[in-house]
Amino acid sequence: MVWFKAGPLFEDSEKLMSMYREKCVTAEEAVAVISSGDNIVVPPGAAEPEILMEALANRRGELKDVRIHQMLPLREASYLKPGMERHFRHVSWLTSSVVKRGVKEGRAGVMPGYLYEYPRFIREMEVDVFMGTVSPMDEHGYFSFGVSVDYTIAAAGCAKKVILLVNPNMPRTMGYSFIHISQADLIVEDQSPLLEVKKPEVSKIDQRIGDYLCELVDDGSTIQLGLGSVANAAAQCLSVKKGLGVHSHFITDVIVDLVDCGAVTNRRKNIHQGKIICSSAVGTKRLYQFMNNNPLFEMHSVSYTNDPMIIAKNNNMVAINSVDEIDLLGQCASEPVGPKLYSGTGEQVDFARGAMNSINGKSIVVLHSTHKGRTKIVPMLESGSVVSLSKNDVDYVVTEYGFAKLRGKTYRQRAEALIAIAHPDHRDGLAEAAKKFGLTR
Repeated sequence: MVWFKAGPLFEDSEKLMSMYREKCVTAEEAVAVISSGDNIVVPPGAAEPEILMEALANRRGELKDVRIHQMLPLREASYLKPGMERHFRHVSWLTSSVVKRGVKEGRAGVMPGYLYEYPRFIREMEVDVFMGTVSPMDEHGYFSFGVSVDYTIAAAGCAKKVILLVNPNMPRTMGYSFIHISQADLIVEDQSPLLEVKKPEVSKIDQRIGDYLCELVDDGSTIQLGLGSVANAAAQCLSVKKGLGVHSHFITDVIVDLVDCGAVTNRRKNIHQGKIICSSAVGTKRLYQFMNNNPLFEMHSVSYTNDPMIIAKNNNMVAINSVDEIDLLGQCASEPVGPKLYSGTGEQVDFARGAMNSINGKSIVVLHSTHKGRTKIVPMLESGSVVSLSKNDVDYVVTEYGFAKLRGKTYRQRAEALIAIAHPDHRDGLAEAAKKFGLTR
């Protein structure tokens, strides 16, 4: 974790505002400090400084080989379009739909790694410019990184130049989320609405998976939820629980739902009691407003929230993450299926290992049993598939047909348990394959 030096003591408001005004420039003036070959780091999701990135894209004729490092870009930005690769190359640590095409076509890259390690990667590379969105300056001269602390605070701490986009719509979040006016080189003001991501629709299959998940989560557990419709379904089902806590990388609107209904209180947590520990928020205006100046939330770098040793300190930790495919040994693919490398592992390995080392902890992976009629529980992963979670990191597997406990089971027991929760149309074929590979008799 990067610890920022404290701001100067006893600064009066007039001096702070003078410093602020001296650093204020236009977006075009701010990005003029960027040169060809620079490494730029920008935050993910709603914290991406849109007007700065567009101003940068407008300089394409002057620049080449500028590398933009980012996790989970959610905007259809100009610098990601075909033809921009000679000027800007996007390097992602966790991709999204807006950048996958670029990765597939060789116009963008993916850097693999455990998510909790990314602040270290950032400190080890030469960061020329950090650009990110922050909340307005407070009376002490501090801005908050709002919905994105994850790797943002590390990047701002080691960059040669720091450009802040001040937006009153960015919530002022608590925890290790602050940067002082003295640490900013340039400031640009903006009032654009933050990007919003609505809760995904929950299907009947998602609902059935959520019902089985509910059986595995005890009252008083501390939970981590990934992104997507299954996480949404899980949250709906968990509304009947009592005394839940939250320690998660991402926070979405479903956490607000669980707080509102009284399921999440954080009172039974053995560390950070009374606090939701998180690193990034992806959701709607409702979530952003709920987080604003709310001491319930404590933001940290991913080097803390996603460190398996820190996660494991939470007793009764339950990690819930989606995968795309699982084989009869328990190996999971949640990146590409087959030899098409365009994604990243995300937080699931960090939390799976942390939860499995927690006292009474559980690591749960969830998936639909089929996709377009094709089974997602397979005899073996397709050739070239990346194993995102090894067979040793999988505890429980949940589909719409039930759940299977794999931890502490033999290969034969694992295969039989997974076949039992596969789609009925594919169970016979999986059983035959298991015999062929010597997993069962």
